[in-house]
Amino acid sequence: MEDVQSQFDNREVPIDHVGVTKIRCPIMLRDRERGTQHTVAEVTMSVDLPKEFRGTHMSRFVEIMGKYRHDITADSLTDIVREIQNRLHAAKAHISVGFPYFIEKHAPVTGATALTDYEGGFEVTANGDDIDFVTIVEVPVTSLCPCSKAVSDYGAHNQRGLITIKVRPRHKGNDDFEMIWLEELIELAEKCGSSPIFPLLKREDERHVTMYAYDHPVFVEDMVRNAAVLLRADERIIWYEVRAENAESIHNHNAFAVTSWWREGFGPVDGR
Repeated sequence: MEDVQSQFDNREVPIDHVGVTKIRCPIMLRDRERGTQHTVAEVTMSVDLPKEFRGTHMSRFVEIMGKYRHDITADSLTDIVREIQNRLHAAKAHISVGFPYFIEKHAPVTGATALTDYEGGFEVTANGDDIDFVTIVEVPVTSLCPCSKAVSDYGAHNQRGLITIKVRPRHKGNDDFEMIWLEELIELAEKCGSSPIFPLLKREDERHVTMYAYDHPVFVEDMVRNAAVLLRADERIIWYEVRAENAESIHNHNAFAVTSWWREGFGPVDGR
């Protein structure tokens, strides 16, 4: 049968990403407390497409996911992206996965426990012989406004904030990277707000959280800078991007701040 996707295209327009998205599949993750955790990921897979080709072979993405359906882990993502690259004869291939990640949280006073879910993800890109790996977490926190506290006779407005951390671990060679636990990034983010958020609080816990947040006011600028200082101190990390966004409680808009950084000797220009 005719291979329509491989037909010549004369429009002189290369495509950066072409592929499939919103594939759902089970994934197994390393869990610091329990060893492993099973969850469900939403997957996007893509390749670059040179200007002379009309299309790519979409079915091959799904075939590759089917091959790995019993062994989709953070570690196997580099193997998957290499197979995408080879099967579709692409210079550059990409896979991203997003998933809920669950941690048992203890209330600060009573110790009452319940599960909290966080959004996690990985982005893996193969570009020729090079490989790139990014770990992502989204962490909700409480933030209390320093300005509101300073100008008010009593009280201060507070809101839920969301801290998103992306990191590139140091490359160890052979498509292998330094291990950074999702729990580590979650705990780091929670230190940067006014207070962590808990799934279950008794009255004693609620009192503690309210007063703790009042004693630790932060702007979105403070949150990203707090995270940046901690991330730079971790030699396993060669790049980060931190974004903090507050769902403002006294405005009809959100406030946000973003900062990013490359460790000296690494980067998009001088290599990593």
